[in-house]
Amino acid sequence: MENEDGGRQVRRKEDFLHGTLRLAYENRLTIVLSVTLLLFVYLLQNVMSGDIRRIDGIAYQLFVVRLRRDWLTPVMQTFTSLSSPVVLAVMLIVVAAFAPGRMPGRFAAANLVGIVCLNYALKEIVQRPRPEGFRLVAESGYSFPSGHSMVAAAFYGFMIWLILRYEEDIILRKIWSLALFFVVIMVGVSRVYLGVHYLSDVIAGCCVAAVWLVIFTRIIIPAFLPNDEL
Repeated sequence: MENEDGGRQVRRKEDFLHGTLRLAYENRLTIVLSVTLLLFVYLLQNVMSGDIRRIDGIAYQLFVVRLRRDWLTPVMQTFTSLSSPVVLAVMLIVVAAFAPGRMPGRFAAANLVGIVCLNYALKEIVQRPRPEGFRLVAESGYSFPSGHSMVAAAFYGFMIWLILRYEEDIILRKIWSLALFFVVIMVGVSRVYLGVHYLSDVIAGCCVAAVWLVIFTRIIIPAFLPNDEL
């Protein structure tokens, strides 16, 4: 009897664990979106109250004090340029030229315009000054959230979405997706390295971009293309 009772308890625990994991997997997008929103709200609250110095101080020690090298600065400037208007305009042309049909290029442009406007609005609301005293490049405007990081995450994230949608070769799909994800990460790192943003600016920008991408791909695009004609 004891063995049978013990076996039932083990099976109940296993069933509970499997059910929990299945529920989490089925709602993974909602969970990720909720965590991302909470992280952004946390950062925003701490930035507005001035209690974000610790995380930004650690990032300053890591990326500015310890990481800066003469040979590395041009590399970081190159990465940060991948989120510049000129490069993004070229990338839009590439998407319009090589993606099947006209709609991917149009939605890529709409995605870019939308995220730029959203970034401008958030900066005007928060009005956080940029870091002072250790910039390697000249920048104007407010700091939170990082425009380069936010735009890079939204634009290259949308390109990843297009690749996952259209590229049939699994290996190429993974290579291109990882490469673009690496670009997004390095754009964020470069902004802190160059001294024009705090780490909290970069993280917040990526959080907003992630939420925006979900809204754009799950709500806005289907609203204009109800028959999934993209």
